[in-house]
Amino acid sequence: MSFEERVKELGFTMPELPKPAFSYVPAVQVGKLVFASGQTPTVAGKLTIQGKLGREVSIEQGQEAARLAVLNCLAEVRGLTGSLDAIVRIVKLNGYVASAEGFTEQPRVINGASTLLEEIFGETGKHARAALGVAELPAGAPVEVEMVVEVR
Repeated sequence: MSFEERVKELGFTMPELPKPAFSYVPAVQVGKLVFASGQTPTVAGKLTIQGKLGREVSIEQGQEAARLAVLNCLAEVRGLTGSLDAIVRIVKLNGYVASAEGFTEQPRVINGASTLLEEIFGETGKHARAALGVAELPAGAPVEVEMVVEVR
């Protein structure tokens, strides 16, 4: 089964390629690596949830936000390569979690993105990762993710 088909089988729709809100490009390819710019949990250009983990946003909501953000990253990769089937390996995922003081569950939040990548790509989706707590994210987003993938 192709990765494109697997996304549909899991009940997800690949989002349209997110339009940069500022001065950057969605993704850059260097050799066989594609660097996807950081994405927040937006749908059709609108942020789906705002707030900080440990205050306004629950871990489960944060995990869902991480899934939406990683789908937006995949849309960036797809926009550059033409298909998710060009992906050979998910190499690295960096997850940023807007955290209230004392919140230390960033890895659990970013698991939302990591688990989805493994569900879509299997062994190819297992990746190196960082899950970092930050004071603020753009537009009050609770989560932002960026990723590096190897392509054919």
